[in-house]
Amino acid sequence: MQCHCFIVPKDVLERFAKDKSLSAAERQNFANMAEFEAHWRKVRSAASVANALALRSLSGTTTVAAATAAAAGVLPAITVYNCATSTHLPGTFVPNPGTSADQTAKRAFSETTAVADFYRKIFGRNSVDNQAMALQSSIHYGVKYNNAFWNGTQMTYGDGDGNIFVDFTKGNDVIGHELTHGVTQFSAQFAYANEPGGLNESASDVFGSMFRQWEKKQTVTAADWLIGSDIMGKGARAKGYTCLRDLANPAAAHCLSPQPTQYSQYQPGMDPHYSSGIPNFAFYKAAMALGGYSWEVAGQIWYKALTGFAPSPSMKMKVFANRTRKLAKSLYPTQPAVYAAVHQAWLAVGL
Repeated sequence: MQCHCFIVPKDVLERFAKDKSLSAAERQNFANMAEFEAHWRKVRSAASVANALALRSLSGTTTVAAATAAAAGVLPAITVYNCATSTHLPGTFVPNPGTSADQTAKRAFSETTAVADFYRKIFGRNSVDNQAMALQSSIHYGVKYNNAFWNGTQMTYGDGDGNIFVDFTKGNDVIGHELTHGVTQFSAQFAYANEPGGLNESASDVFGSMFRQWEKKQTVTAADWLIGSDIMGKGARAKGYTCLRDLANPAAAHCLSPQPTQYSQYQPGMDPHYSSGIPNFAFYKAAMALGGYSWEVAGQIWYKALTGFAPSPSMKMKVFANRTRKLAKSLYPTQPAVYAAVHQAWLAVGL
């Protein structure tokens, strides 16, 4: 599995491309973005095949060297490149991005570093592949590019059009979301279609939200559970949109891409950005029932369910749900309330 995974779904881009309240130039920009996203969905490289074969042999195990580096607090190499409004990747190398006068470069570096630190401290993971893979980001991609994506090897961020979306590096959950696509790529390998596609997108939303909460030191009750709230521009907010998605209320009208909350609403072929609402809501309910910090218990169960097994590209939502149920028992055998919270959360979404 190697997905070219975007934070903003294609139909949202198409919707704005037809929105007559926007200028002709803005509408054309969105139409171009939608066409670009469709193109990338079709791209697959030979490297992804090699990746899959290597991962199957690893079966989720960790090398001694990677585990030692993670335990020692060694972070992977983190680099930033500047596309300077071109679409050629990776762009021009940015020296010392952590102290750059370019705030986009500085954010891309600092937040990528923080995501790597989050995975290391909370889950003992050394980069997205657990093998100290260098984390590369490209910024200022395209002209007013309204998206961010993981292309299987690196992160890429657009500046936004300044109206509907702003600079995509401003969303720390966006950065956590997209880098988690890398974690999924190098572990569970959920295919990016149908039920495994929904689980793939959900993993990124769940860990992106968890990372945002971790950076803010928020408990589950203090968190807003929104995805993409920090990249909403004034034009989007004027239309009543406060986020891309909301784990606490996936079907809410304030979401740019409202999602189903029940498995009975799932349909084969549904865009993963939408079907992900079902497992998103289950994680939210489990985390809220357990209380405290989302990464302490619920996050540990979801992480083990994602990374602790052999690759499973065809994973079904019910199978994943049952995996988390079993893990709740095995990881917390003396705490029946943990299993109860996870079990009831999945029942609440029909699984």
